[in-house]
Amino acid sequence: MFDRWFTPDVLLAENSVRAQTTRVRTVREIIVVSTMSPVFIALLALLASTFRTRAAQQAEILALRHQIAVLQQSAPRRLRLKPSDRLLWILLSRFWPGWRRRLRIVQPDTVVRWHRRAFVGYWTWKSRRRPGRPAVAAAIRELIQTMGRANVLWGAPRIHGELLKLGINVAPSTVGKYLRRNRRPPSQTWRPFLNNHMKQMASMDFFTVPTAWFRVLFVFVALSHARRRVVHFTVTEHPTEEWTAQQIREAFPWDEAPRYLIRDRDARFGKEVIAVAKGMGIEEVVTAARSLGKIRT
Repeated sequence: MFDRWFTPDVLLAENSVRAQTTRVRTVREIIVVSTMSPVFIALLALLASTFRTRAAQQAEILALRHQIAVLQQSAPRRLRLKPSDRLLWILLSRFWPGWRRRLRIVQPDTVVRWHRRAFVGYWTWKSRRRPGRPAVAAAIRELIQTMGRANVLWGAPRIHGELLKLGINVAPSTVGKYLRRNRRPPSQTWRPFLNNHMKQMASMDFFTVPTAWFRVLFVFVALSHARRRVVHFTVTEHPTEEWTAQQIREAFPWDEAPRYLIRDRDARFGKEVIAVAKGMGIEEVVTAARSLGKIRT
């Protein structure tokens, strides 16, 4: 009865089915292994090696080294490595001191270069520009710049207030950001001012001169700023307000009186001197107390 069922044709068919099933399983294993990452395969191999004997591990290491040597001879010069493969060797270079002696697929300098690129990429991503406030419309930016050009003396707060009157709600810092600053100031600088008013400026001051007989003489000097010319000087031992006022009359006749007269806060330039200068149409410019350049008497 059993011989009737297990005929040669039946056994042949059964063997062919088993062979096809084994072949399908082998193909599936190849597909699974090929789709897995090399890093994952290495981790699985590391986990499986913990359950093997030392002799089996040494035999496997020998076989793997032989295969690596064969692959190095027949493999192309440039290998295609995935980012995960590079990350694995970067981590090994950080925590394994002997990684340089065991590296075969690339040069150790290549791994160092990968590490540097990863470092640069990380900080580039860290310092990337994050989205902030929405940009101001081009029409508003043009309006801010137009108002700044038309009103040179207006600053960001004034323009911000005018924009609020027009119903445009922007921050004062935004107005200051898009407001173009003039390279040249709206008024003349100190150098052009001096060049324009140099002929109309004069100054006066006292300085002391000790004599051989241990006397102290006071020298009054009036200087024209046009060509740094001394227009008047005289010497006295006891200067007073009246005497100083008379020296101003002699230094600047009525047709040669300057518009501005610079002086310090000396007590000799009292009410009498102020009255004479005002009567001659001279505007006095008093320097600050203890200012630099002041000649102490």
